Amino acid sequence: MEAIKKKMQMLKLDKENAIDRAEQSESDKKAAEDKCKLLEDELLALQKKLKGTEDELDKYSEALRDAQEKLELSEKKAADVSYPQRKGKIPLEEAH
Repeated sequence: MEAIKKKMQMLKLDKENAIDRAEQSESDKKAAEDKCKLLEDELLALQKKLKGTEDELDKYSEALRDAQEKLELSEKKAADVSYPQRKGKIPLEEAH
């Protein structure tokens, strides 16, 4: 009879320990889910920020291309105007 009581106490203790571990696991699961949600929200915010930065980069890249094209065109025009003077084909007085 004493052995049965002892076995019952051990089973009760095992049950309580299992319940404690299950409760702790549930708590850990909830904490992990909350952290996951926060990280997903942060990821979405960072993706949105990245999209904005990429759009801004595209805008400035386009502006830079336009400015470079204008610069090349201006340099070409300047070279076309000054080249004949250097060769002596157009007198300096006529160029002005």
